[in-house]
Amino acid sequence: MADTKGVLLPAYVLADESGSMGPYQGELSDGLVSLCEGLRAEPMIAAKLRLAVLGFSDDVQVRLAVADMRTETSLPQVAIRGLTNYGAVFDDLLDRIPSDVQWLRGEGYKVHRPVVFFLSDGQPTDGKGWRRPHAKLIDKSQTPTAPNIIACGIGDAQAATMVEVATRPEFAFVAKPGTDIGQAISEFFHALTASLVASGQALGSASPQLVVNRPEQFTMAIDEVGQ
Repeated sequence: MADTKGVLLPAYVLADESGSMGPYQGELSDGLVSLCEGLRAEPMIAAKLRLAVLGFSDDVQVRLAVADMRTETSLPQVAIRGLTNYGAVFDDLLDRIPSDVQWLRGEGYKVHRPVVFFLSDGQPTDGKGWRRPHAKLIDKSQTPTAPNIIACGIGDAQAATMVEVATRPEFAFVAKPGTDIGQAISEFFHALTASLVASGQALGSASPQLVVNRPEQFTMAIDEVGQ
């Protein structure tokens, strides 16, 4: 049996591109650029990661396909449009993540459980319909490549919803009341970059683990709903 090339952590950034994010398109774009540049500045860490950026509103659009940031030269560009369809996100990931993992394995890598960083400024406009594909996505008996999901809510996104989206209560965060949304977006990407760098470092240790940093000006969403 051929030796593996190494171990990878696939990471997916799901960025809300709905109309309400329009005033913050600059901060969203800047955050994505800082994420990509932050990983490029850590080539030893970037070697262990594969990054994908997906924009969602009425549908999901690929802003950056699963990429090795050591060699990727393009930067993801967001496009503000439409409503906030959570169901589209989880339907897309149900197809995308198993396919990506299979491809990476075919390239000779071992693959750790993927991680999804979900950022939204609003409640789902598709009602409760998103819960069925979400439940299938995170059920390891149905989806062996089920990801860990970190959910961050800003603006009108409710804490209870972020708790539902996240795969663990401690993976759900909301911006503190009164926090500037543009600043919250910047803090989200700063924490995301730090989380990926720390997780990449841990992959090379005897006990690999996912590291999740709470963004500044955010609280754990579970606290907000009184549990």
